[in-house]
Amino acid sequence: MSINRRSLIQASGLGAVAAVAAPFAPSAVAKEPKNKNKHTLVNGADVAAADNWSVFAGRTIGVITNPTGVLSSFRTIVDDMASKGVDVGAVFGPEHGFRGTAQDGAAEETSVDPRTGITVYDTYGASVATYARFYEESGVDTIVFDIQDVGARFYTYIWTMWDAMQAASQSGRRFVVLDRANPIGGQARGPVLQDGFQSGVGKLGIALQHGMTVGELARYFNAVFLPKAGLEPIDLEVVEVQGWKREMTGPDNRATWILPSPNMPTPETATLYPGTALFEATNMSEGRGTTRPFELIGAPYVDYQWAEALNSKGLDGVTFREAYFNPTLSKNAGQICAGVQVHINDHESVEALEVGIHMLVEAKRLYPGFDWRGDGGRWMGLLSGSARAAEQIDAGADAQTIIGSWGRELGQFVRDTRPFLLYPGRR
Repeated sequence: MSINRRSLIQASGLGAVAAVAAPFAPSAVAKEPKNKNKHTLVNGADVAAADNWSVFAGRTIGVITNPTGVLSSFRTIVDDMASKGVDVGAVFGPEHGFRGTAQDGAAEETSVDPRTGITVYDTYGASVATYARFYEESGVDTIVFDIQDVGARFYTYIWTMWDAMQAASQSGRRFVVLDRANPIGGQARGPVLQDGFQSGVGKLGIALQHGMTVGELARYFNAVFLPKAGLEPIDLEVVEVQGWKREMTGPDNRATWILPSPNMPTPETATLYPGTALFEATNMSEGRGTTRPFELIGAPYVDYQWAEALNSKGLDGVTFREAYFNPTLSKNAGQICAGVQVHINDHESVEALEVGIHMLVEAKRLYPGFDWRGDGGRWMGLLSGSARAAEQIDAGADAQTIIGSWGRELGQFVRDTRPFLLYPGRR
């Protein structure tokens, strides 16, 4: 998911702490599917469905979802709800759309879903006022959020949720999150977004790799950021995932992986994304238009030296293979690019931000053709959260200096978010 190249949506303001609603406690536990995975997960949607969707009894709901909003049977939650008498008044489609037919920076137009007869509203890029208007037009009293996040601040579905929460506060709607595991784990990494760098790919001061589920983020947003925006906390419920621990990553999610967006094909993509997506801010291809986006990185001016330099660093969990590719779309489309494919050999030890920063530092050092996109590294600022990273790279700072520069703010973020966590494990 990338910056909307036509415009950047500016964020709401920040501000102080308030209480948060307790998570939903199901009266029935979803039956776990039979498999040999020792870490069987039961997502919030399956927990709610096993209880016959009673969390929505007597309510008219509006559902914010996409193709990842499915049960363990892979049936969409909207289709299942509609077939079982849940009063679904509307569906709100985010970037890429409800059924997932649109590319990055695009959405499906408002229409009537042919299977269910439910109106699907196009809310990609919608303002808070537009959300509130859609709530009123559709007659819904409860907003339901069920989308698979990938754990990076600049993956825009969490900002869809934030805007929808603000509209729920303004219009007095209830809000329910059907929670899903964070596929890259529950550890926070990277810099925290600073004032002046809010945009459609980062609206609030959270770490780049936030290490939270969407349900935990919703609790944090509700308690801290809604009051800072001058809004009342909402009536929030979180239907929790069962069987998830913060250490679970990558392969633990493989059996049920669904592309949350067209350029997020595998758990490996998600694992690397917080680091390699920073190449969105450069003139290098981040692999869009190939079968391995965010794993293949390169440009026409790169050569074999980049892979050699990166492998000499001995970074945990990854190996860099010299690679050549021809993107079919986006940057450098139709040109032979030299570069690397980042191969993960140990999911548990990969630190994507460390990988991405080392890659950027070495590309800048080796190639005079390397450059930032946008005005003086502004896009890098929007992705990383401040002007600091681009300035340090331009000044020739080494990767460990850059990584160490965000330690204090990251530590504060970890402390601030601890009260809102729902799941056990190392933070």
